[in-house]
Amino acid sequence: MKKSFLLAFTFFSALAMSGQTTGQLATYNSTRGDGGVTDAMYNYTAGSIGEKYSEKDILDDDNIQGSPYTSNTFSPTPLYYKDEKVGNIFFRYNALNEEIEIMKANVEGETIRSLARDKELNIRPNGKKMSFKTFVTSKNRTTNGYLTELVNGDKYDLFKRIHVKYTAATASQNSFVKAIPARFTKFTEFYMQKKGVSRMDEVLSKKGKLLKLVDASEKESAKQFLKDNDLNLKEESDMIKFFEFLNQ
Repeated sequence: MKKSFLLAFTFFSALAMSGQTTGQLATYNSTRGDGGVTDAMYNYTAGSIGEKYSEKDILDDDNIQGSPYTSNTFSPTPLYYKDEKVGNIFFRYNALNEEIEIMKANVEGETIRSLARDKELNIRPNGKKMSFKTFVTSKNRTTNGYLTELVNGDKYDLFKRIHVKYTAATASQNSFVKAIPARFTKFTEFYMQKKGVSRMDEVLSKKGKLLKLVDASEKESAKQFLKDNDLNLKEESDMIKFFEFLNQ
């Protein structure tokens, strides 16, 4: 029991949310499914959830177009600490707040909590590792957020970030200009990390800027590969193909 409480303190940091989903309806399975995490581990929680927009009422507005979530549905996933599986939970990703919301059982009325922003924790929906990382954007800004691993190679790793931006509504100024409703807009970014290097950089879809991140000894072959295969680097599948080539 003592070990379970210590694990809980390490693994989770949360404050219970209401069963409601702040303007975005969650969907639930019709049957209860135990997440497989011990009660002691799951319930020993502290901290807060959804603070980023707590001062605004935007998440309570059903009229906003789009969603702050990558999916409103809670999905099953194994939970790991480093490479050790510690149980199963249900999750959905709030890409506006960059927060993984979790439940022990996927049933209506179950308390929604927040997974701790611990870099050793990771979930693996569909076998793809998702964890809290520090990275550098194309504007040279160091920031933190959740990334999903797409390629784990001998030379380079590739990650995907999905984040959501909120834009307030714009009122109509006259009869010729339509009002623009408030909306959530989803963005996808890619990041790469060289093996043995702690820094993680954003990968842009422009081929010239991408090649600048590649080791000098590989630039010519990488350039030729891009030319021969006519890759669209805005597409996840093509970005994966390119990094799989680099790792050969």
